[in-house]
Amino acid sequence: MISVNFSTVTLKLKQDAGKTLVFDPVRKKWVILTPEEHVRQYVLHYLIETLRYPISLVAVEKQILIGKRTKRFDIVVYNREHKPWMLVECKEPNVPITETTLQQLLSYHNTMQSKYWLLTNGPQLFCANAADIQKIVWLSSLPAYEF
Repeated sequence: MISVNFSTVTLKLKQDAGKTLVFDPVRKKWVILTPEEHVRQYVLHYLIETLRYPISLVAVEKQILIGKRTKRFDIVVYNREHKPWMLVECKEPNVPITETTLQQLLSYHNTMQSKYWLLTNGPQLFCANAADIQKIVWLSSLPAYEF
């Protein structure tokens, strides 16, 4: 498990019709702050602001086709050739990271193969180098973006 300090992340929040909204810098819009969205936004801000992943190569909640079913991934970071470099799966804090979570990420990986996987619920964060699917290497820290 990787330890990440999200205390440096500041989310832009507002109230609207009794709901808390957060500004998503990638989608460039206000979205409802659900527990999962809270985790997604902390991770997103951390990747962009702290680790300096290029915001122009980050996508949030885009639809993909898995078999005949439409799904949405949480975050994908692309490389300079605009191929998936890191797939990120976020869960709300009370949902533990389990084999089921990994299987969900693997189903996305089958469609959008990437070098890295990141699984998190906020308190738990796991990242793997999946470049060689036969030998997954779980990392002790998040990778620097490869410019």
